[in-house]
Amino acid sequence: MAVPKQRHTKSRRNKRRGHIFIKEPTLTKCPKCGKPVLPHTVCLHCGYYKGNEVIDVLKKLTKKERKKKEKELEAKEKQGEKKEKALTMEEMSKR
Repeated sequence: MAVPKQRHTKSRRNKRRGHIFIKEPTLTKCPKCGKPVLPHTVCLHCGYYKGNEVIDVLKKLTKKERKKKEKELEAKEKQGEKKEKALTMEEMSKR
């Protein structure tokens, strides 16, 4: 059986292990709610995946939490509608 002749120092050991580390996961934004989500997974905040509702998130919540969540989703949708609105010639001249 092979036995090392010399002891490896701590610095030499740590240099070798420099490449062994945990990488931070890459996150993408959910197109529905805008929260960070792992790619190719269902958003746990809104329950959507690829534009389809997969999980009913509101079903598990209490009545008070459900109302709060619904208001947040409505506000988010209203913000999205305002951004998509096309500008008329008059509005462009004002800016």
